[in-house]
Amino acid sequence: MKVGNGAGTPLRVIPLGGLGEIGLNLLVLEYQDAAIAVDCGVMFPDERMLGIDVAIPDITYVRSLGDRFQAIVLTHAHEDHIGALPYVLGERPVPVYGTRLTLGFVRERLRERGISAPLLSYDGTACRIGPFAVEPIAMTHSIPDSVGLAIRTPVGTIVHTGDFKLDQTPLDGRLPDLVRLGELGAEGVLLLLSDSTNVEHSGVTPSERSVGAELETIFRQATGRILVTTFSSHIHRMQQVIDLAVRFGRRVALVGRSLGVHAGIARDLGHLAIPDGTLVEAASARDLPRHRVVLITAGSQAEAASALVRIAMDAHKQVTLEPGDTVILSSRIIPGNERAISSLVNHLYRRGAVVHYGRGSPVHVSGHASQEELKLVMNLVRPRHFVPVHGEYRHLVRHVRLAAEVGIPTEACHLLEDGDVLELDASGSARRGERVTAGRVFVDGKGIGDVEDEVLRDRRHLSEDGLVLAVLAIAQQSGEIVAGPDLVSRGVVTEEANPEVLERAREAVLDALAGINPESRTDPAEVKEEVRKALRRYFKRFDRRPVILPFVMEM
Repeated sequence: MKVGNGAGTPLRVIPLGGLGEIGLNLLVLEYQDAAIAVDCGVMFPDERMLGIDVAIPDITYVRSLGDRFQAIVLTHAHEDHIGALPYVLGERPVPVYGTRLTLGFVRERLRERGISAPLLSYDGTACRIGPFAVEPIAMTHSIPDSVGLAIRTPVGTIVHTGDFKLDQTPLDGRLPDLVRLGELGAEGVLLLLSDSTNVEHSGVTPSERSVGAELETIFRQATGRILVTTFSSHIHRMQQVIDLAVRFGRRVALVGRSLGVHAGIARDLGHLAIPDGTLVEAASARDLPRHRVVLITAGSQAEAASALVRIAMDAHKQVTLEPGDTVILSSRIIPGNERAISSLVNHLYRRGAVVHYGRGSPVHVSGHASQEELKLVMNLVRPRHFVPVHGEYRHLVRHVRLAAEVGIPTEACHLLEDGDVLELDASGSARRGERVTAGRVFVDGKGIGDVEDEVLRDRRHLSEDGLVLAVLAIAQQSGEIVAGPDLVSRGVVTEEANPEVLERAREAVLDALAGINPESRTDPAEVKEEVRKALRRYFKRFDRRPVILPFVMEM
């Protein structure tokens, strides 16, 4: 890395989320007394985040900026790029810039939370925010109206790709603006920040249209109802399903609130075409011949209360599966959801459904660029400096190597993680600044940030190893055991089936307490510790390590 020579005030590039993980995208650009953020997303919980609704970026640094923080500029409307907006705007309602569809989705999120903030649409020209001029660049992704951003700053131009792929046959005819990327490259780009999600995939990501051919084959062969699940924001996938339904004489029902909301917004803004008479209510679809119905359902990740999971479990009020019905899981499996989706598929098969999912059935394509597309963007932009974004650490490392393959010097490639600071000055030099606070804040019900890693460890411990509650009473003066210990276990042994196990555990506790002097037994804290140690030793012989909770009453 080059060391800056102090040529003027530097531009500070500060990722607070999205570098080192998939999701949680939030990048701050700071110059003198002004700062803006690119995207503001959430991360959905995996199996390690028991009971957590979502994780949001730690915005301690954004909060510290105060009035210097002037706006949020958005690339597209996926939750990992807009989902944290209600939490940030709830503290400071700065203007939010985006395309019309993106702002449509944002407006609904804010309305649900009772939050208001200025929502400003890109008008095709650069919008001025303090020292920054932000220009949207058309890109293709798995949601319409996605853009990259050219951000002109006092020290040079930054290009941020957003999430993208270079689909040359997009469903809506809106091509990625490669010409503009080339023009920016010819003018000179100081820094390129590029999507790393699919950097491990060689070649080119297939067009969204390629899914339509596979779906058409399935539609032609289906004899019963067809159920299709995809991400509720995947408007292009929804459009292809609707088009096929019309072609094959089927009516369409949307099952799941988020699907209906997103479809309504997209339709109102001209991004989803639904011929009159095509849509029916799910309740009405029950009365139609099964070979005349398509259901687009929520639940692509087998979320516990989602429509598709309830259908698979015969627990949905309006939709039942019958042998011969076809179910299409038209989405990727988000890491951490494999077990739940496997269980969902098993239940669908138990209902006699024909199921299309996973790699064995090409009913989904990614919305992210593969290696050849990533290289093309780098060659068009020709940046002086490069930072890979949006990916786990291995993706960022691989993207840096890919940049070297197209001739970007190693010293011009900067491998950043959340909280790192890159400073760029007008001479084109770069240096690392002092790290800032970054991380994840967990949202659990109405609690924001009150669930720490220690709480999650306890939840995992309880879920994996169970709980033993020990209750006893001691005489306050003599230390004599007045009652108990009574033991209750959950997730360790079944008392009815193995009463002798808990009885022997009770004896182990009594023996341990008998081994300490009476004075120590008058101290509830010491008694609790002895009970805890005795039960740990006892259950260790069964290779079990439950959470031990002693409860000591003084009489």
